[in-house]
Amino acid sequence: MGHKKSPVRIGLLYSDTGVTSVIETHQRNAALLAIEEINQDGGLLGQEFLFSGDDTCSNPVAFRAEAERLILEDKVDALFGCYMSSCRKAVLPPVSANKSMLFYPTHYEGFEYAQGCIYSGAAPNQNAKWLADFMTQNYGRRYFFVGSNYVFPYEINSLMRDLLSNRGADVVDEVYVPLAASRSDIDNVIARIKQNGPVIIFSTMVGKSAVDFYKAYDKAGFDRTKSPICSVTAGELEMAAIGKDAAEGNIKVAPYFSVIQNDVNQRFVSNYRERFGADEALCAECEAAYFQIKLFAEAAKQVGTTEREALMRVLPTVSVDAPQGMVRVDATTNHTLLWPRVAIANAQGQFEIVREASEPVIPSPYLMQLDDPGDIPYTDLMEKGR
Repeated sequence: MGHKKSPVRIGLLYSDTGVTSVIETHQRNAALLAIEEINQDGGLLGQEFLFSGDDTCSNPVAFRAEAERLILEDKVDALFGCYMSSCRKAVLPPVSANKSMLFYPTHYEGFEYAQGCIYSGAAPNQNAKWLADFMTQNYGRRYFFVGSNYVFPYEINSLMRDLLSNRGADVVDEVYVPLAASRSDIDNVIARIKQNGPVIIFSTMVGKSAVDFYKAYDKAGFDRTKSPICSVTAGELEMAAIGKDAAEGNIKVAPYFSVIQNDVNQRFVSNYRERFGADEALCAECEAAYFQIKLFAEAAKQVGTTEREALMRVLPTVSVDAPQGMVRVDATTNHTLLWPRVAIANAQGQFEIVREASEPVIPSPYLMQLDDPGDIPYTDLMEKGR
């Protein structure tokens, strides 16, 4: 196909409004930062690196329509974005039909492979498994699941139930609330938690509903040194929104936290806050939205084109020094090798990393290695002050 002469243009699929816009606006910001940095460094394939993309309103139908518009009208070279699994699933058919690409920056439930889709967020063996290990080793055996009513919570809860069962723990109750949960929906969940006695909460609520739930849990007075809310979804943005008092003691597992001490991350955090605001919180989904654009650009430079087959061939050979550590795409699964970490929110509402992988973890979206004895080595960074 030779060298591409016209500028590279990508499509950004992120929501400025709707239930998940709190995360997606930050993902878009991180993507813009990556594009700006590439342009400051001379652009891509000899030209300015361009982008398009309108508000997708946290709505799968809007995501699909915008993906089709970007591919067919704006002639983008690849798509970047989506947060909820329902939105990713809506976008994949037009991606497939048009032999385009989607780079998906959000942790998800696994059990998927789509040609032309690169999964940059954590697969279940890179977050849920680590959470099950840490919680059963350090907290307890009785769990209460609460989730938003869409694809991801049902799927990850089914996996988490198996993981906990394999570790001798029980799920005593499981409840789902609408994506835009009402006050009474959340009050009902709190009442059910109280009925079950001391439990550890595994939450897969997202967006504003997650923030409302964490606040209500704090107000209800549960002891988070024994009964924390643990999650693979609610991170630094949500903790900032609920405030430090309601955040303290809650736990998240993710490949990235803004407190990671390395030069690449400190530069990323500093550049992001200089560009978007000194008090802006960052999260794993932002970091993936950022590094996946660097991965795409590096692959395009190596092959001199944005043609899908050429990019898919070279991507597994490309490593990018991301804020979380060195990352690359696994050729077998199209998922990314990542660095799982467990963190607990402190009295200032900031996450402190208490356990981290000593090497990048190979993704296993089909969970073949879910409970392999040959586990990845990890480092415990602090004694739990309990």
